[in-house]
Amino acid sequence: MNTFKALGLNEAILQAVSDMGFTEPSEVQEKAIPVLLKEATDVVALAQTGTGKTAAFGFPLIQKVDANNRNTQGLIISPTRELCLQITNELKNYSKYVKGLNTVAVYGGANIQEQARQISRGAQIIVATPGRMQDMMRRNLVDISGIDFCVLDEADEMLNMGFYEDITTILADTPKSKQTWLFSATMPKEVARIAKQFMNSPIEITVGTKNEGADSVSHEYYMVNARDRYQALKRLADANPEIFSVVFCRTKRDTQKVAEQLIEDGYNASALHGDLSQNQRDLVMKSFRARQIQMLVATDVAARGIDVDDITHVINYQLPDEIETYTHRSGRTGRAGKTGISMVIVSKSELRKIRTLEKIINKQFVQKDIPTGMEICEVQLMHLANDIQGTKINEEINPYLYSINEVLEGISREDLIKKVFSVEFTRFFNYYQKTKDLNVAVKADMKEESGESTRYFINIGAKDGFDWMSLKDFLKDATGLGEGIYKVDCKDSFSFFNTDTENKDTILALFEDFKLQGRQVHVEVTKDTRGGGGGGKRKRNDRKGGGGGKRRGDFGDGGGFRKKGASSKKERRSGGGERKGKRKPDGPKENKSPFSGKRRRRDR
Repeated sequence: MNTFKALGLNEAILQAVSDMGFTEPSEVQEKAIPVLLKEATDVVALAQTGTGKTAAFGFPLIQKVDANNRNTQGLIISPTRELCLQITNELKNYSKYVKGLNTVAVYGGANIQEQARQISRGAQIIVATPGRMQDMMRRNLVDISGIDFCVLDEADEMLNMGFYEDITTILADTPKSKQTWLFSATMPKEVARIAKQFMNSPIEITVGTKNEGADSVSHEYYMVNARDRYQALKRLADANPEIFSVVFCRTKRDTQKVAEQLIEDGYNASALHGDLSQNQRDLVMKSFRARQIQMLVATDVAARGIDVDDITHVINYQLPDEIETYTHRSGRTGRAGKTGISMVIVSKSELRKIRTLEKIINKQFVQKDIPTGMEICEVQLMHLANDIQGTKINEEINPYLYSINEVLEGISREDLIKKVFSVEFTRFFNYYQKTKDLNVAVKADMKEESGESTRYFINIGAKDGFDWMSLKDFLKDATGLGEGIYKVDCKDSFSFFNTDTENKDTILALFEDFKLQGRQVHVEVTKDTRGGGGGGKRKRNDRKGGGGGKRRGDFGDGGGFRKKGASSKKERRSGGGERKGKRKPDGPKENKSPFSGKRRRRDR
């Protein structure tokens, strides 16, 4: 059995390790610590986020610096303020029994003069963000010309964020004789370039393979039509009642928009992006760590340095522009020896990116279906049952039991259970009973593209007393095809439906002379889901109820928005821009969330 003592750590650090409850080193710690302690060499260490890299370089750095010498001997550069503070706090915990050792955090958004005063009082180790470190160097508030150790943590992240010039400027002001330790999750060419330019024959330590995903994280993808992306996100949350997640979007605008929609629909959510002030970001992260926020919607840059061990899911609402960034996203879950799930919501056009990701991270993605409404109802009911079973009885309720029993007198045990659970079941059943199967729609689209499925126009709809479910039942009975009728889309005065192409002749023949309550029912093959059929001309206003076609203001990723009542070309074309007031998504909108006005999870 491997122990921290066997790695060569001194008693002061071992005592701190014991206090923190660490028993066994992680793989990167086991490989890196002995090398960094024994060898006076440069090191490049590649390991996934959440595998214990801070301790891997922190323990050797604390043991090697001279606590009796008040000069700065070690510099750690990290990409964000959050990570900077995290590393500083961890180093202080690691060195709690090393008398005289002082670690100072240097980052933007705080008083630079106060940070300079802390350094002047003696700081053997400085943990800094690149921008603030350069600022202090320009003002001559810090001297790093004599340091012995320089650590570049999350090097690939810093370079992805555009800090290459900052890092090279900082490293150029450090002595060539120092030891440089570079820690990174991936090894893009920019990181290799830094290693070649500023490091001397570094020893490479690799945990797993380069760019490989962590074994503690499983990867799933859910394929939906682009316009159904937000509805898919809500269903994934509803199907996982204990979810504690980070939801990643590509842009600040999308991040804010999705967070606002989730909050409006009753979920405990918040946004984290670069347009927030530092105080706002601190408040959001404080609430997230306290689990007052269940779904943190974030950009990649803002999420750097999020170190919360209990995140159950990472949800990729949109895939990142840089595929390598996915590794860092998924690394936010499955930390500290726990398992996690990385979910990806994709449209058909993005499926090739999943295959690319599989090659990069050397992990297989499992395709799963978005849960149906009834599946979610079952999950929520069982969650309630488990909550009730695990609830500790509060004996203070005893004085009220007589009155409660009087009210409930005559109700059988079975009926009582039904009544209690109906409160929860009714909310979800009413919400989901008429919602569509998101998986059927996208699968039907794929069949249409391959010619295996045919789409039909039918001239009956809501005005004839139908919704999509009752219309589907009508078509199933009329055709005898049962579940062979799918992708039913009910409009005002007309509708659409699909069957497999092999049934096309049967369908067209059946409705050649078909009447409903004396009215001729007309069916024809169509690809125009705005309201027009495949043949014959219709007036333009016959199409006003269509919702399936591509419209101005729509975006390929489901992000387009339209002002209510907008009619001009200019208004329609500006669909993706910022607007004042509440915004509503394009495409079909499910009825109000069952969580509206209700906390998404109980406080514990």
